[in-house]
Amino acid sequence: MANRKTFILSTKPVGEAASIKALQHDIIIEETSFIKTKQSIDASKTKKIKESALQKISVVFTSMNAAEAVGKIVSETNWKIFCIGNTTRNLVARYFGEKIISGTADNASKLAEKIIADSSIKNIVFFCGDHRREELPQMLKENKIIVEEIEVYKTIETPKKVSKDYDAVLFFSPSAVESFFSKNKISKRTQIFAIGSTTAHAAKSFSSNPIITAEKPGKENLVNLAIKHYSKSTIL
Repeated sequence: MANRKTFILSTKPVGEAASIKALQHDIIIEETSFIKTKQSIDASKTKKIKESALQKISVVFTSMNAAEAVGKIVSETNWKIFCIGNTTRNLVARYFGEKIISGTADNASKLAEKIIADSSIKNIVFFCGDHRREELPQMLKENKIIVEEIEVYKTIETPKKVSKDYDAVLFFSPSAVESFFSKNKISKRTQIFAIGSTTAHAAKSFSSNPIITAEKPGKENLVNLAIKHYSKSTIL
């Protein structure tokens, strides 16, 4: 008898390689984006970013969208960079180089701890979006570090009605959670997977279903968690 296939909705694209890997375990991932991002850098911000690239300052990125937006404007900088790991870190390395990455962490709170541990840092520039979380800037300010926030992109919700009853849903941001649940409900059997604690917390406000949370950033890690959950194989 053929194995029953597992149907998972991913609220952002996970890529062909991840989908093929899941399919090898009888897991079908269907992708529907529930948010989109738009760069919000005007002439004034462009000038400010270019001027800051000449200064020996500390900067922080907690999203790939921010790293990409700034990386399209400057590449050569005198910065000391702190960033979230995985995809964001890879983009930072591609745009600005490995050598100027001074610290990485799996989430914003741990990244803030690394910045605070560097006693030489009194000021930092935080490149972020309009939906940025409070944890990092709040922790830095509580430790007397001046934070200058520069918004470089906006998050736009793109909610849509889903007709299928999925076995699981993958969430990659609190904004995607809010967008999804603005038009949808899930059955009590649907498993929720969240990319981190803040996304999991957002999901809890809409559903009492069980949530499996990835401890490390990156869409591949969340897909691997789903494969491990639904597959009898331990080889990922």
